[in-house]
Amino acid sequence: MCTEALIITMEECGELIQECAKEIRFGDNKGRLSREAGDLMAMLLILHDQGHLEFDEAHVKAKLKKLKKWSSIKNLDDIIEKV
Repeated sequence: MCTEALIITMEECGELIQECAKEIRFGDNKGRLSREAGDLMAMLLILHDQGHLEFDEAHVKAKLKKLKKWSSIKNLDDIIEKV
């Protein structure tokens, strides 16, 4: 497994966590939050391309359905339809 790609992915997860916290604390952080989410998505695509992970639509839908039941996040039905 590519250690470098995994380390960079971990770093990007941490940076996204920081921007999520800043969004909660200060708001008006969508630009930075979007950039960090894009950075993480890029790393996930790299790990997928290298064969280290698979995108499982069934798992994504199952998670969204759990969130629909246990969270107050809105519009999950719309998101489920898009997957």
